[in-house]
Amino acid sequence: MAQTPPTAPGPARSSTGGPSADTLLEEARPYRNELLAHCYRMLGSLHDAEDLVQDTLLRAWRAGERFEGRSSLRTWLYRIATNACLTAIEQRGRRPMPSGLGAPSDPEQPVSESPEIPWLEPVPDAVFTGDKPADPAAVVVNRSSLRLALVAALQHLPPRQRAVLLLRDVLKWRAAEVAELLDSSTASVNSALQRARAHLAQAAPVEEELTEPSDPEMRTLLDRYAAAFEKADVAAIVDLFAQDAVWEMPPFPQWFRGAETIVRLVANQCPIGPGEGLMLPTSANGQPAFGLYRLQDGFFRPFHIQVLTVRALRVEHVAAFFSEDLFARFGLPEAVPAGEAGR
Repeated sequence: MAQTPPTAPGPARSSTGGPSADTLLEEARPYRNELLAHCYRMLGSLHDAEDLVQDTLLRAWRAGERFEGRSSLRTWLYRIATNACLTAIEQRGRRPMPSGLGAPSDPEQPVSESPEIPWLEPVPDAVFTGDKPADPAAVVVNRSSLRLALVAALQHLPPRQRAVLLLRDVLKWRAAEVAELLDSSTASVNSALQRARAHLAQAAPVEEELTEPSDPEMRTLLDRYAAAFEKADVAAIVDLFAQDAVWEMPPFPQWFRGAETIVRLVANQCPIGPGEGLMLPTSANGQPAFGLYRLQDGFFRPFHIQVLTVRALRVEHVAAFFSEDLFARFGLPEAVPAGEAGR
């Protein structure tokens, strides 16, 4: 951004009696994380979401003395952020996953990248949780509303339907509030919400069926999963996947369905042999994740980030994101010496 809002030294009032721009900006800062989550759900990119939140705060700072308090500050900020997201979507389009673009592929055929497509991006859980303890109920709500499948499904909705569903079902706004924000009618908002819910009922995961990362059996499954990939143990890998599991890996547009198909893909096209892989655990979108490293010249170096969906203690979906830049974003090391990689 060309201009960064200053930090306010303390409370101040404008000449009109309302809060000064700097004071309003300070009052807006506690909403930054929830605005970031909202923009990420809308846009499917953490990088874009961060830009939009910064832009939202900058606009709020510039217009602070004109804020008359007829709505809450939180509502006003969401109005700015949502409309900024709608404009961004019009300019940049949606961010798909490979499974949203066509039929599954043949694991015997070579895969090829499509870097020109603006793919959906994962978001590290630490972006929203940090090191501070949080209310457990709030954590569960936040986790479920950031699931990768949900964010991917949202990308297929028209932008205004996307905004309506998030404001009504995630943020629990009243229809009249959403209508005011979008300069629409309550009837139009209710109609858009009905259509959006119908689409997501087919595309998004059923929340109560998903296994939480803290479940002890889940931890055992994840340990087995990591060990199987590190050993390139094909038999162990196939035993961990659900029969109709899905594997996709942006920026490759090809995707694959079925445990046996996925294992054939790994066996035929993965360049990591037994003892040549390292899996470091992390979490993304409220789901378990791993950074997979490949042994090269005495160091394990970044290969891709896997985000897992687990249901009934079987891996149902893997999104493997091939982007070395993500490792730093997830706080994972840029390289691990082979001698320091013991589990």
